[in-house]
Amino acid sequence: MSATTMGTAASRAAVHKTSLHRQRLWALWGSYIALAVFVVIFLVPPFYTLITSLKSSAEISAQTGSPWLVKNPTFENFWYLLTYPNFQTYYINSVIVTILTVTVSMVISVLAAFSLSRMGFWGSHVLSTGVFLTYLIPPSLLFIPLFQIVGSIGLINSVWSLVLLYPTLAVPFCTWIMIGYFSSIPRELDEAALIDGASYLQILTKIFIPVAMPGIIAATIFAFTVAWGAFLYPLAYLYTSNQMVLTVGIISDLIRGDVFQWGKIMAACLLASLPPIVIYAFLMDYYVAGLTAGATKG
Repeated sequence: MSATTMGTAASRAAVHKTSLHRQRLWALWGSYIALAVFVVIFLVPPFYTLITSLKSSAEISAQTGSPWLVKNPTFENFWYLLTYPNFQTYYINSVIVTILTVTVSMVISVLAAFSLSRMGFWGSHVLSTGVFLTYLIPPSLLFIPLFQIVGSIGLINSVWSLVLLYPTLAVPFCTWIMIGYFSSIPRELDEAALIDGASYLQILTKIFIPVAMPGIIAATIFAFTVAWGAFLYPLAYLYTSNQMVLTVGIISDLIRGDVFQWGKIMAACLLASLPPIVIYAFLMDYYVAGLTAGATKG
């Protein structure tokens, strides 16, 4: 090969390398710009909520200055809510309903997922598909027939109606997550345990639950989100202050006719969003690991 040919090949390789570097650089900057746009879109509402919660009613009503700035910050709205008996009742009701819903949903989901994925009884595959298809039914189509069922057993205007109904929303998806995660665990583990004389319950409690803990945490977070943030069902089934949860108590108590107590509403939204923020901040890695691990089998 002549020196001219070698020089031409080297120059072409250098041009190709420069072109690839330029393409990667443009892709990197494009990704940063897209991420910056999404960050702004997602952070603007929480920031506006925080700013409004620190304003007094007089400053909000005056509508002077920029709505994104606060002249005289005050914690009056937060103090009012923390000492307001109705808001305390809403918070306690939400905590009770959420804890019971998560407990019931996870017990049912773990047992159902283990049975459907590992015990291999007749029709388990069809039933597994049916469990996921149940989750695809919009809750807005179910709350009317469920209202008749709840009314027939006398649980209208009771937080226990939510404890009964929320698992119907959480169990299908949680079961589907756990089925995928249990299916990713090698079968040699439970086969070896069966040979050693372990029962299915022992296999579940001593092998599968410890191994599948990321998936269980992911399903638990989903059940918590459903129970803590649901709005349609409490709005339809609860109508007195002593039975309401946060999602409906805030709008029923702080909105009277055409009078909106914006400062208190925003402060209540921040206080209500505090538990999910804390949980997701500490358990997000487990949540992502549980979802991604359950997405594959084998």
